[in-house]
Amino acid sequence: MRSDRYVRHIGGARRILVASTALLGTGLLLTGCNGTDFPVEGAPSGSGVPAANGRAVSPLDNPDGTKPGLAAITSSADQAKARALIQKVATKGRGPKTGYERDKFGYAWMDSAPGGIPFAHNGCDSRNDLLKRDGEQVHFRAGSNCVVTSMTLHDPYTGKTIEWTKSRATKVQIDHVMPLSYDWQMGASRWTKDKREDIANDPLNLIPVDGPTNGAKSDSGPAGWLPPNKQIRCSYSVRFAQVSLKYDLPVTAADKQMMLSLCGG
Repeated sequence: MRSDRYVRHIGGARRILVASTALLGTGLLLTGCNGTDFPVEGAPSGSGVPAANGRAVSPLDNPDGTKPGLAAITSSADQAKARALIQKVATKGRGPKTGYERDKFGYAWMDSAPGGIPFAHNGCDSRNDLLKRDGEQVHFRAGSNCVVTSMTLHDPYTGKTIEWTKSRATKVQIDHVMPLSYDWQMGASRWTKDKREDIANDPLNLIPVDGPTNGAKSDSGPAGWLPPNKQIRCSYSVRFAQVSLKYDLPVTAADKQMMLSLCGG
């Protein structure tokens, strides 16, 4: 919101009156300047209006996940493309979590995923690859072009702009869009370890986001959790579907129904 300056001449003397507009009432605190409503369940304080991010790319134009961000899908034509893609996703019931361990998908943020996924074997671990991909004003450790020490992140999940430093590392976390334990329950328990290492480090399945919001998601599918920022929920659904299709992993019927509905279906 802006401040307006009004100049009045009274009795020949110039007086400057500064009137500052303010948000009034709890309801306005939950809306953007254009009246768009954003949910706050599980969102950190101040998530409000999404920050502008001209670098963010629609998932429809980013099928391998190498481009930054998660831009909103807004046009009717693009929503139709999104629904067509989501319709291809298979469904089945979610299996047991028995036997799941994070280590069965390789150690966290390994650079040696074997399946030819983007950014692998470039001398930089997956976490730093993703911080570089999505961050702005990125600074590196002295003598390194890999280890990110600070950056600005336009978080798609909350719409917040986050000023991140390595000293407070958990303020930004890397989300597995299709959570690893969800993968395990939907069929990855029968995969080779190599394939599990691929999905755990594939940039298509990874987005740097606000840490507490990522924690609130846990291992939920779209029917159980969605990004607080409504504007990117269709894009989130598309990305979930892209991972599902690439790795031939089904989703639950409830998740698929939710994904379609978020893209106008």
